[in-house]
Amino acid sequence: MRQIRIYSDSALECDRQVVLDELGSNHLARVLRVRVDDPVTLFNGDGFDYLATITGISKRSVTLTVNAQTNAAAESPLYTELGLALSKGERFDWAIQKATEMGVTRITPLLSERVEVKLPGDRMAKKQQHWQQVVISACEQSGRAVVPQVQPVMALAEWCHQTDADCKLMLHHHQPAGLQADAPQRVALLIGPEGGLSANDIAQAGNAGFAAWRIGPRVMRTETAPAVALAVLGARWGDLNDLG
Repeated sequence: MRQIRIYSDSALECDRQVVLDELGSNHLARVLRVRVDDPVTLFNGDGFDYLATITGISKRSVTLTVNAQTNAAAESPLYTELGLALSKGERFDWAIQKATEMGVTRITPLLSERVEVKLPGDRMAKKQQHWQQVVISACEQSGRAVVPQVQPVMALAEWCHQTDADCKLMLHHHQPAGLQADAPQRVALLIGPEGGLSANDIAQAGNAGFAAWRIGPRVMRTETAPAVALAVLGARWGDLNDLG
């Protein structure tokens, strides 16, 4: 039997009914074509999964009854904050989707010197909502019950100076520096746009305590780098087992 996980922004309690919003209801009823009495796993970002049963389906809503609460146990012990420069098209969507699967804790879209994405304030707010939904969908797929927050777009220098991580890294393929030996509790990871970090970006990050980190000899695209970097960090200090 297929396992269905879906996000709800409602408070979830055992033996209580919950009515999904239009987006979730449409996905269950029209895309997955569920039926009454089908089992569904709900989550709302509090770290738990809620085992539920569909009790009603109408044209605009799906109603479920919550039966049990379980521990999802899918969160990395390593806090990772990703500062990712904006990129065009669907590249940014793909990057944050994969970052979520890798266990990222928080995502901040950044403006740097070589970012070519120019959007007015109202469009940027809608983009943030869209990115948050991308992250929620990735949580549904990957089994995460804590939803990483997508922060408002921020200038690179501002983000670099406001993070309080005890390990600050910026990807820079011209530098051979590796990772520190001691495991940190919180990592801030800076990744530049399609044209890479400029000399000024690197200087600003360096002044804020960011150390250059070169993963390997090949230059990765901006949408590939977050997943690879977070996988390496997860294998080194988190919950990804690189030995199988």
